[in-house]
Formats: sequence, structure tokens, C-alpha cells
Amino acid sequence: MDDSDFLDAYSRTVSTVAAEVTPHVASLRLARGGGSGVVFSGDGYLITNAHVVGRDRRGVATFSDGTEADFTVVGADALSDLAVVRVGDAPPPATLGDADKLVVGQLVVAVGSPLGLAGSVTAGVVSALGRSLPVRTARAGRVIENVIQTDAALNPGNSGGALADSSGRVVGVNTAVAGIGLGMAVPINGTTRRIVDTLLVEGKVRRAYLGVVGVPAPLPDEVAEHTGQRAGLRVVEVVPGGPAARAGLHAGDLVLTVGRARVSDAQDIQRQLFGEVIGTRLPITVLRNGAMVDVVAAPTELTG
Repeated sequence: MDDSDFLDAYSRTVSTVAAEVTPHVASLRLARGGGSGVVFSGDGYLITNAHVVGRDRRGVATFSDGTEADFTVVGADALSDLAVVRVGDAPPPATLGDADKLVVGQLVVAVGSPLGLAGSVTAGVVSALGRSLPVRTARAGRVIENVIQTDAALNPGNSGGALADSSGRVVGVNTAVAGIGLGMAVPINGTTRRIVDTLLVEGKVRRAYLGVVGVPAPLPDEVAEHTGQRAGLRVVEVVPGGPAARAGLHAGDLVLTVGRARVSDAQDIQRQLFGEVIGTRLPITVLRNGAMVDVVAAPTELTG
């Protein structure tokens, strides 16, 4: 098999994905800017970025066949940079995938409206997984966890568009251009599906706050053998006066469980921090100086 055969196979894959995904992606125009959106339900709902809709409540969606439709903003969540809008008449929904099954080096295709050019397609690979993307809300700096990094070319207007795998399943929502040759996408997985479901019902997402920053770290061999758990979250910062600090967590602690559920990365904690745990007693187990330590935190509501 020569180079042209490889190129043909690659081209066939990208063109097939583009043909599958492009009809489900719209260019969104709003009073203060624009971006892209992806149809994800049969009743006209599109997923996009919170920073695309900003404070606007309505706009116009243009699909790849030239069809235009007015849309209204249903809800937005700045912390995940996700938003939901609804149009009166939309194409059938795209097929959603599971970003938790992605691997580094996997082919991905980005479809969006860079510079307002609807239906634009670029391709690349998953460059890294589990990245953190700093964002800024009106009152404070936050971090979007577990972001997909890709080298598929992204430009202004791609935000809110689809990142699809080689089977045409949408596995991410393109969210930012982080630098030359570097793009980011919010993953489509169990956590983001829950966020979208909440936006559909309530228009916003109430979140609990612990006040802890950590990085994944392996467990010592003897602890891993005893617990059957290979990794935890190493605490690198505890916000003074926050729930984690009041519970007695310290920098250097290795978090093993939160709410009795195992923790191996920041997303595992984020899954626990939705509105229903605000003000409750949340048990946390950490490894400190070789010993298991249990503490109880009372998460507060995240604001700003």
C-alpha cells in the first residue's frame, strides 16, 4: 500500500464524517457576535458554548443548506461553557458519542462556522485528554475540567461546533482556540449530558463548591493493592476559608473517595458537585502521610 492509498483512506473517512455531521451544524448569529451550534434532539434543541450566546436571549441559526430559523436561548452554564438554544424548525439531530472512550492520536473532524463560513470542515487528531481550560466569568476565574485537546484547525466562529469521531458521532463541542495549532473541545460524556439535561429543565446549573485544586497521581503500590484503586487526586491547593479547608483538607493530601465514590481525576469530583449536595455532609477519604484519613465537608453553592 503506497502513500496515495493511505491518503485516499484518510480522505474518504473525513469526507464521510463531514457529510454525516455538517447538516446538523448551524451558524449562530447574535447581537454581540456568533458561533456555531449542533442539533442534538428531535425537537429543535442545539448545544453550543455559553460564551457564544453571552447575555443574548435570541438570534438566527443558518444551516448548511441555507435554511434560516430564529432561535431562543434556553439556558447557559459558564463553568462548563455549555449552552442550549432552540429553533422552531431544525434538521434531525446528530448522533452523540462518548468522549470518555477517546484515545490520544484518534482521528477527529471539526465542523463549524469559522469567520461566519457555515459548514466548514477541518480534521486532525486528539492531541491530549483531560486538559484544564481556564475561563473567566463575570466575578471570578474558573477552570473547565477534562477538556479535549486537538490539532484540528479551529478559528473564531468554530466555538459551539461539532467535534466528531471517525464514525460521525459528536464527541465534543469546540470551545476555544488555545494557540497556534491547538484547539479545545468540551467532551460529550455522562457529566455534560447531565448538565445539558439540567439546562433544558431549569435553564441554569446549580453547583456545589469545595475549594480544592488537584492533579491525578498514582497510589502507592501497597495502597493500590489494598484498595483496588490505582490513582487518586493529589491536592495542590486548598482555598483558605472554603469548605475543603474547614473540613481539614491540606495540600499534599491524596484524595481517594468523595461521597464514597472513587476519585482518580478532577472530573470524578465534579460529578459529585451538583446542586443536591449543597449544604449536605459529604464524606471524603484521603491518604495523608501513609494513613487513611476521613473528613466531612459541607459544600457551599458556587456563585460568580
